[in-house]
Amino acid sequence: MVAIRGSSNGRTEAFEAFNLGSIPSPLAMKTINELIHSIIPIEIIGDTDVFISSISINSKAIEEGGLFVAMKGEKLDGHVFINEVIEKGAKVIIHENEIENPKDGIVYVKVADSHEACGIIASNFYDNPSKSLKLVGVTGTNGKTTIATLLHKLFRNLGKNAGMIGTVVNKINDKEIEAERTTPDSITLNKLMKEMVEAGCEYCFMEVSSHAIALKRIAGLSFAGGIFTNLTHDHLDFHKTIEEYAKVKKEFFTNLPIGSFALSNLDSDYGEFMLSDTKSKRYFYSRNGEANFFGHMETKLIGDFNQSNILAIFGGAVLLGINEVDAKEQIKNLEPAPGRFMAIKSSGGVTGIVDYAHTPDALKNVLETVNKMKEGGKVVALFGCGGDRDKAKRPVMAKIGYDLSDILILTTDNPRTEKPEEILKDMLAGIPDYDAEKVFVIVDRSKAIEKACDLAKGGDFVLLAGKGHEDYQEVNGVKSHFDDMEELKKYLV
Repeated sequence: MVAIRGSSNGRTEAFEAFNLGSIPSPLAMKTINELIHSIIPIEIIGDTDVFISSISINSKAIEEGGLFVAMKGEKLDGHVFINEVIEKGAKVIIHENEIENPKDGIVYVKVADSHEACGIIASNFYDNPSKSLKLVGVTGTNGKTTIATLLHKLFRNLGKNAGMIGTVVNKINDKEIEAERTTPDSITLNKLMKEMVEAGCEYCFMEVSSHAIALKRIAGLSFAGGIFTNLTHDHLDFHKTIEEYAKVKKEFFTNLPIGSFALSNLDSDYGEFMLSDTKSKRYFYSRNGEANFFGHMETKLIGDFNQSNILAIFGGAVLLGINEVDAKEQIKNLEPAPGRFMAIKSSGGVTGIVDYAHTPDALKNVLETVNKMKEGGKVVALFGCGGDRDKAKRPVMAKIGYDLSDILILTTDNPRTEKPEEILKDMLAGIPDYDAEKVFVIVDRSKAIEKACDLAKGGDFVLLAGKGHEDYQEVNGVKSHFDDMEELKKYLV
């Protein structure tokens, strides 16, 4: 049973005043003035009444007569490539640093924040495609992929034209486009949305990462709504503290425009905080009541955490104008998103589960769900922690795995440039006095999966956590094919 507060006639009034702009004309060359008209430059050198046919943040991809945005990144500073891109034919440079010896015939536009300027320029270059879509951003530590993916599926099943931008894949209606990161850079984002508009899409569901918010990748976009899932320990290598992480997430909702909606998880400690300064219309969902959308729904998705995801999907659909009855009917038949609690069963009665859980809270949720399912069997949990990422969560995740499993196997998960043995050492620090008969440390993930399957008997559950949909292992900058589900099928027979 699910209930809604603040609705009538099977839908809300959230979008009656939301007026979409007309579909833009095909992409044409733009003048610099057209691209920077909503930016306040610090200084301009050169003639801005010049036409630009391409924009780039990649010095290797610059085209003759193009515009280059010099951005400061975590590892590289785009300003060091300015002379190189000019030699390659760039005519316009967007920059933050002072320019020594500006070259004749080049236009220099100095701005306070190149990241933010890039978002605005990209939106203007591609005719502001987000204004021609009902763009919904989904943010939070866990659940983003499930909610964005299943909202897209729900709308497609109802015959709506819709796009999706996310961790696993980007979609223009049913056409799939490879995704390189959760939220692409500003130029890629706007190019994708331009293609969605040209394909007749009315909606777009986008995962919004904390990195994307902090690095202004979503600057210049016009959101019709935002959904908050939860906030737990993750990305503290980037944000340093949980408080800073929360502030960045909150910024997304604070910047939502009047006329949009903001839907937040009231069961999260940060649910109300996220919407405290938003100008949009506020809505909440909760498994426990006292919210606009609350209760439990009929679904194929397993676990309390997925009940929260389903409520967010239902609430988002209704706030976008879908009839409540139609939304419920669609939700009954939605399948899990790729790499999210995907299960197979062996002929001997062992259940294998592959899940993307790679944060403490996500691992806790999925292990609690498996424990409720085991009915006398045992839980064999296998996972690792990524290299060059938040080290603080490593011992925490090991402790959760130890407490909530009967057998724990610690292994590798994209060690990147770190030594796997050092990552495993960090994890073991969370369980200093572990039972040696319960814990196995196996660096080779394939051998670790084989061991997990060997240890499982009929009625047991084998959980492979951390990689989910990923089909690679990354070691020292090289990605080699590796798929947890493929490995599980090798050994779970």
